[in-house]
Amino acid sequence: MSKRNILIVTCALLLSNAMSGLDSTIINTALPAIISDLHGIEMMGWIVAVFLLGTAVSTPLWSKLGEHIGNKSSYQLAALFFVVGSLLQGLAPNIVFLIIARTIAGIGNGGVVSLPYIIYARMYANPRKRMQVLGFVSASYSTATIIGPLVGGFIVDAFTWHWVFYLNVPIGLLSALLVQIYYQLEQKSQKRQPVDYLGSILMTLGLTSLLAGIEMIGSASGIIVSATLVFAVICLLAMSHFENGVADPIIPKRLFKNRSLVIDFTLFTLIWGAFVGFLIYSPMWAQGLLGTTALIGGATQIPSSFTNFMGSGSVAPLRRYFTPQRVIALGILMLIISFVLLVVGGVKTPYWVLLLAGAFEGFGNGACFNELQVKVQQDAEEKDIPVATSFSFLIRMLSQTFTASIFGLVMNRALQTGVQRSDGQITMKMMNKLSDATNISSLPAHLIPEMRNILHNGLHNIMLLALLLMLISLALNLWAQHLEKQRGIHA
Repeated sequence: MSKRNILIVTCALLLSNAMSGLDSTIINTALPAIISDLHGIEMMGWIVAVFLLGTAVSTPLWSKLGEHIGNKSSYQLAALFFVVGSLLQGLAPNIVFLIIARTIAGIGNGGVVSLPYIIYARMYANPRKRMQVLGFVSASYSTATIIGPLVGGFIVDAFTWHWVFYLNVPIGLLSALLVQIYYQLEQKSQKRQPVDYLGSILMTLGLTSLLAGIEMIGSASGIIVSATLVFAVICLLAMSHFENGVADPIIPKRLFKNRSLVIDFTLFTLIWGAFVGFLIYSPMWAQGLLGTTALIGGATQIPSSFTNFMGSGSVAPLRRYFTPQRVIALGILMLIISFVLLVVGGVKTPYWVLLLAGAFEGFGNGACFNELQVKVQQDAEEKDIPVATSFSFLIRMLSQTFTASIFGLVMNRALQTGVQRSDGQITMKMMNKLSDATNISSLPAHLIPEMRNILHNGLHNIMLLALLLMLISLALNLWAQHLEKQRGIHA
């Protein structure tokens, strides 16, 4: 491919990445209008959950499809799923239709966000050049997450919520068209082994049940959650058993015999599990403890969006002086600083501390992601690059879903304990109002300090758990650095 064509395809894939980032944040702004129009407040959680489910479950399937029909065709099909899902969401006449359409979009999103990393590996053989490109990937996603809420608010106010979804249709079609015209680099030969349909079905059922069970923790009965998780385990164990006799398994077991890859996957799991705590709860910290508006609370994410790009872009130059695991160590240390700031922070922690913590979190996350993503592709065998890349994305999704549920349980436990100790003066309904600045005036003024202490206990415990995950990551990283030294790996 010529440099011109590589540049155009890269921009097309960055466009799809921005589209995914836009959708994941713009929906939060449009949700109140959607719920009001479609009368579906009881199913509100599923609007977000099914998109996550579709993305996670389909990710390894798209990479496997790419090995059989080519990454180009696989990407275009994924983009088509996303576009059709977006169009149907905009046309949704009721909440059930919207959820089904959002599932279709989520399935497409699994390929739209994971296949580009496989294509980048083909187009940019030089790891340092690939790191620079991944810096732009982080930038496009971060930019989309910044403007997403603003664009969503404008569209909902100026037009209707339907146009929030229509916005993705031309973007997705343009990206697919540019890839069709300019992407000319494909594998010399595609796989001809039979498609592992049984493994695909068992994996889909297993992961769907696993994520659904995790999502239902705290909202459904223990029997339903347990039954769902048991069914997930049975499906995944059955898949593992049947995959032994398959020529081209969905997730080859040989990946887990590669110690370097296992370390990469484990670090991805721990780091992404921790950082989602900041992502979800820093706005609540600002609104609930400091009494800011929703807009100011959401602004706690802005520093991390900028420094994420800086951290990702710093990896390529840092690799001239440091080994891969030492670069990852730098990112982990930045994340540890972020969570330490919040762990030691009290109820009256100044707003600027949240912004500073966000800046450290963004830099660390960007550096870890860039280095680990390239490292997965370098540590995997040539034939396993696609499946290893998609699997690294899958475990990040699983980690975020699982830890988000755990953090939710930690918060609920702290709130329930605080309410019980108030001898009936404080209720859960009052605690729900605390994080909304428009409702703060309706709460008893003399109880607000105690309510904020209760909320702070939950937030403190969450940040402490996230810090623990990062310390475990650091310990694993130090061991990995020792292994690097033994193997004589240098910058």
